[in-house]
Amino acid sequence: MRFLKEFFPEFTEKLDEIDQLYTEKRMIDEKTYQFICFALSIKGRSKPCVLKHFKEAIDAGATEKELSYILALVMREAAGADDCWTHDVISDWKSIVKGEVCCDCAK
Repeated sequence: MRFLKEFFPEFTEKLDEIDQLYTEKRMIDEKTYQFICFALSIKGRSKPCVLKHFKEAIDAGATEKELSYILALVMREAAGADDCWTHDVISDWKSIVKGEVCCDCAK
C-alpha cells in the first residue's frame, strides 16, 4: 500500500472510506469480524494483517485457543481445496504419463 499511497493516493483514500463504511455498518460483533479478518489474512499470506487481526481478536475477547482453532480451520479448508483442485487438474493422469499434456506455463 505504501507504493499506492505515494503514487495513487486517491485510491488509498477510497479504501479508507470503505473501511470506515464497514465500521459504521458492521452487522457482526467485533470478535467475529476479527476472526474472519484473521482467517483471510492467513489465506492471503499477509504477515502484517495476521499480526494485526490476531492482536485485535485478542483485544475483542478472543482466546489463543480460539485463534488456534481458526488457524487449524484455515489450514484444513485450504488443504481440502488444494486436494480437490489438484485432483481435478490431474484427473487425466494417464494422458499426462503418456506425455499427452500441454502446459501453457512452459511458454
